[in-house]
Amino acid sequence: MYGHVFDVSLLITSDIAHPCAEKIPPICVAACNQTPTPLTAFSPSNPRDTANILQSHVAGADVIFRVITLQEPPKSEMIPFLDQEHGEAASGSSGGAATIAPPARVAKVHAYVNKEFKEFIVNLDEKVVSSEQTHAGRHAHIDGDYMRMVELACLADEKVKEQIEALKLPQEATVVVEPWTYGTDGMNDMSRLVTMCWFYLRLSDDLDANYYAYPLDLCVEISEELEVVKIFHLSSDPTEKATSFSSDAVPKPREFDRRKIHQGSEYYPTLTPSPRTTTKALHVSQPDGPSFTIQGHKISWEKWTMRVGFNYREGLTLHDVRYENRSLFYRLSLAEMFVPYADPRVPYIRKAAFDLGNDGAGACANNLQLGCDCLGHIKYFDAWMASRSGTPLKLPSVVCCHEIDDGILWKHTNFRTGNAAVTRSRVLVLQTIITASNYEYVFLWYFGTDASIHYEVRATGILSTAPVGADVRNSPYGTVVAPGVLAPNHQHLFCLRIDPAVDGHENSLMVEESHPMEVDEDINPFGVGYAVKRSCAEREAGMDLDHTVNRVFKIVNEKRVNAVTGTPVGFRLLPCYSQMLLAHKSSFHARRSEFGAHAVWVTRYDDGEMFPAGDWTMQSEGKGEGIASWIAGREESVRKRDIVVWHTFGSTHNPRVEDWPVMPAEKMVVGLKPVNFFERNPGLDVAMATQERSLSVLVDDGKGNESCREVWGAYVGMY
Repeated sequence: MYGHVFDVSLLITSDIAHPCAEKIPPICVAACNQTPTPLTAFSPSNPRDTANILQSHVAGADVIFRVITLQEPPKSEMIPFLDQEHGEAASGSSGGAATIAPPARVAKVHAYVNKEFKEFIVNLDEKVVSSEQTHAGRHAHIDGDYMRMVELACLADEKVKEQIEALKLPQEATVVVEPWTYGTDGMNDMSRLVTMCWFYLRLSDDLDANYYAYPLDLCVEISEELEVVKIFHLSSDPTEKATSFSSDAVPKPREFDRRKIHQGSEYYPTLTPSPRTTTKALHVSQPDGPSFTIQGHKISWEKWTMRVGFNYREGLTLHDVRYENRSLFYRLSLAEMFVPYADPRVPYIRKAAFDLGNDGAGACANNLQLGCDCLGHIKYFDAWMASRSGTPLKLPSVVCCHEIDDGILWKHTNFRTGNAAVTRSRVLVLQTIITASNYEYVFLWYFGTDASIHYEVRATGILSTAPVGADVRNSPYGTVVAPGVLAPNHQHLFCLRIDPAVDGHENSLMVEESHPMEVDEDINPFGVGYAVKRSCAEREAGMDLDHTVNRVFKIVNEKRVNAVTGTPVGFRLLPCYSQMLLAHKSSFHARRSEFGAHAVWVTRYDDGEMFPAGDWTMQSEGKGEGIASWIAGREESVRKRDIVVWHTFGSTHNPRVEDWPVMPAEKMVVGLKPVNFFERNPGLDVAMATQERSLSVLVDDGKGNESCREVWGAYVGMY
């Protein structure tokens, strides 16, 4: 469960890698050539400067850097600065506009100093360490270098070698070890780092061969000192318990069953038959160039403006999101994701991955490829991470920005005249992709010309697998997808953090339900009426969805009333209906991922409450570290306050054979849509769709010159 290591911080570049780049007007200004704002992402010099300041602070100490990232300013300091930027500065004592100095540029550092895990706050303006905290018994996110050392130590262990030898593997076989973070189960001291090593087989010299197709019956537990602590024999019978042994006396495993060797589990093009040739080329053409402009890390598109951020843990973050300069959201991000597996046998209970808190979405970000991951006219954003020594390292093209056609935005045909008015939806896309060992996750933000926002997650990649007997066809814990290959049942739970600023920062969470009315001779004699009931959350809480009453959650500003409707302006959460965490509430899974208990949470804003499973998820024990523990007994008011709304959603993934050997993307979508925020359709002024602009082609006769009106007119003339 690891990818890139250490921190990544966004650097916006000015080059556009596109064959038609010379036709595109300049849209980018290098962030490092501008005076940085408090939210301007790091340039290459920032990690280096931070490392130098810290090394001077702990002169002579052995320092291993794990994170060097931008520390966002306190919200109380940031809001006046943003208001000033948008022309809303408070008046000074003399009646003139007061100039508000920007908050300090600050870096956060996670580092091991003489083997102690510490967190530092470094003021880059004053070039000093402003705070230092030791986190005894805690662990940094995954260190790829350490995980590679775990692999080597595992394969070098004599008892492990004996186990592999006893398997009597095919001569051409290569054993592959995949380290995973330890999903807490109460069987070990979690103040010490423990790693689980799962064993697989590759039956090809091609390094891209799918080794998940041959899970072996071995699993090894490795200590922080890189020593083999336990060796597990994994049962081939899904109804039996896995067995473990101390490293002093380990019986030999069963020999590898060669009946498990099979065809059809490869996916990489060098190992598969030629692809289909029936799909014709599809090009995205924007002859006038893209409609967005980018200055530093700020994007302007249609009536939208927003700032792009990027950090090692959340990956892509969005800040100061506005439409027509009306404030909508202070900050949007994916705050956590949890992937618990459902096989209750030891050691499978330890497969429980926090892919943000443990791995870091930014640290696992892909280098997006032109024409593959993103189509059309693309603006890429690069990122910067820091090595163990503090040296800046570049992650290229971790975010792509582009536009897509999204079908009909709105349409009406006057059946009396035959005249149709139709507009097409243009959407701005911000996309990033991460690889967390076997899985890929595609994260996309969509901004529409109707002032709507959608967030989409696509899960793809390869199923994590476990061994079963060659003759086994069924399992209570998963799906057999190939001979000897079990794909265990599991869940993907995501938590979206929504920090609203709907026409200001004093917002409320309104809960709206639709209920059938009782039959009444005077009011509802025919029994067709239903009533809408509304109430606002008063205290911090976790709440559930209920489709039987069409329960809707709206973020509203009760101080701003729509002139037409007389109701508060707001944005409605369009949830992704999902099953919540299935693990028992007493389990470590549940205690470590408190956000998985409810679909919607509302909390009072706090600068320190960013991650709903807590700051330190690596081998966390669920001792009051998550969102439910924050609010327990706190009794904070959330009515007309600065609030945060959290939405838990995801997938209960009971694998199917069609998910093998590589999984078609499974989509999950969350929406944020204006509700009585405007006085009419905000997309009413989008230009009509015409054939002259779209240049579509009629396939049946090869002509593409008819306009929409001409085609419809011909149709109406037939009747």
